[in-house]
Order: sequence, then C-alpha cells, then structure tokens
Amino acid sequence: MQEPESNQEKWLSGFMKETFREQKKTRRWGIVFKLLTFTYLFVALFLFMNTGLLDKESATQEDHTAMVVVNGVIAADEEANANSIVSSLRAAFKNEHSKAVMMVINSPGGSPVQAGYVNDEIKRLRGIYPEKKLYAVIAELGASGGYYMAVAADEIYADKASLVGSIGVTASGFGFVDLMEKVGVERRHYTSGEHKAFLDPFSPAKTEEALFWQGVLDSTHKQFIKVVEEGRGDRLVKGNKDLYSGLIWNGEQALALGLIDGLGSPGYVARDVIQAEEIVDYSIKPSPLESFTESLGLSIGEGVATLLNRSDTAMQLR
Repeated sequence: MQEPESNQEKWLSGFMKETFREQKKTRRWGIVFKLLTFTYLFVALFLFMNTGLLDKESATQEDHTAMVVVNGVIAADEEANANSIVSSLRAAFKNEHSKAVMMVINSPGGSPVQAGYVNDEIKRLRGIYPEKKLYAVIAELGASGGYYMAVAADEIYADKASLVGSIGVTASGFGFVDLMEKVGVERRHYTSGEHKAFLDPFSPAKTEEALFWQGVLDSTHKQFIKVVEEGRGDRLVKGNKDLYSGLIWNGEQALALGLIDGLGSPGYVARDVIQAEEIVDYSIKPSPLESFTESLGLSIGEGVATLLNRSDTAMQLR
C-alpha cells in the first residue's frame, strides 16, 4: 500500500513542476527573441542595400564622373578580372549623364590576356562614344598589366609618388631535380609529346626548351610595346633604352618620359579636368554575402587551394 505524500514531498513536487514550467517559458522567449533579432538584422541589411542602390540610381540621373576601379592582381579568378571591368566600363559609357569615364588603377599587373581584353574593349567603347573621354588615374601602382590597360585611355594621370611602368613580361619557376636525387625520390612522368613537360619543375631543363620559352616571352613583350606605342604615340620620349626594360618610375619621372599626361588624384581629375565633381562608382563588387563570408575567414581554404594550384610558370605582365 502506497503511503500518502508528506507536505514536504508535495511542496518539493510542486516546486519542481513550477521550475520546469518556467524553464520552458524561458526557452520559448529565447527562441522568440532570437527570431526577432535575426529578422531585425535581415531587414536592416535589406534597407542598407536598398538605400545604397537608390542613392546610386538617383546620382546617375545627374551629370557626374563615372568611375571604374581596378584593384589588385589582374586575373580571371580575382576581383580585377576582365569580365567585371569590361561590364563596369560599358555601363559607365552608356549612361548619358556621365560626362566622362575615369578608370582608377592600383595594380601590380597580371594576366596579359585579361589586360588585353580590357585594352581592346576600351578602344571599342571609345569608338562607339567618341564624345566621351576615358581618363586613367594611377593610384599607388600602375605597373605592367595595369599600365597595359591605362595606355588605352585618352589621358593618364598619377600622383608624383605613384609607381608607373614595368613594361615587360615575366615567367618564373623552380627546379627540384638535384633535391630529388639527394632525398632518393624517383620522378615518373609520362607524356605523348616530346616537349609536353618542358615547364615541369621536377624534370631537368633543356637548352632548346629554355630558348623556345624565351622566344614566347620576347614575342609577348613586343606585343606589349606595340600597345604602349599605339596608345601613347608621340607623347613618349624617344630613344630611351630603359623605357621597355621592365623598370618602374615614380609619377614625376613617368611624366618626363611621356608615360603619363599629368599629376593628379581622382578627385582632381573629376573636378578640374572633367569638371564633374560628383563621382559615381560603376565598379562591380562582390555581393554583400561574399564580402561577409570572406570577412569571417571562410574563404581562407579556397585561397590556399588556389595558391597551391596556380602554376608559378604562368606568364605575367609584371
């Protein structure tokens, strides 16, 4: 026979039930507050993004200087890739309220193919919109592929301390043949072409292949020189043997060599040269979600993988 509960046991049982009931209420309210916080942040982000779009849309209805920014290494998988730059330039030229287009460059160079795409597109757009000029403004660095793009502009400006030039082509790598012999590693590499593996760092270098690769670089260098001379014309100082040697100069030196047309910042060019002080940025940027995940470091793995997979012997305008 079950004994009746004592008053103390009844009190303890009631206390436990009430405690569990309060915990359930607390959990429910915690979930509600989390949902409200998430909703608030989502709405705030949406309004922030929407406000920015509205501001830009409003600004493009008035006369302005259209700006396109080229920042970083020029490559298909980087922020400064030809597709993004070209799309930005097309939108900048197309808007009837943009008095001129200003391409702000801060780049050490990169892919000659990507830089060539942009150079060709600038020439095409200038032909479609002959009344609209394009000005290149070099920030800290406008070297090699960055300068390759700039020479397609009507005029080039830079700061007196900007670095300009580096008109050359480079391709580098490493050789590990002797190291492999020392550690006793045997290389097994099968190809169906006599020179298919001529850039392989684990195979001995051959004189005829080195001469062939040097010929490819020299040919690409001549293409670069031709683009510079077509873009700059008589503004270049003739007879300077170092002009196409790969050397780089500051803004004052570049002006004396005819590599640029004047000294000035983007603000100066918009205000005093174009005479449209209002600047609207047409650059295509990563989405807010991409920027957010990158800021959290979620793209570190991808960056490391890209670095490891990229060939050191890839030809670069640097």
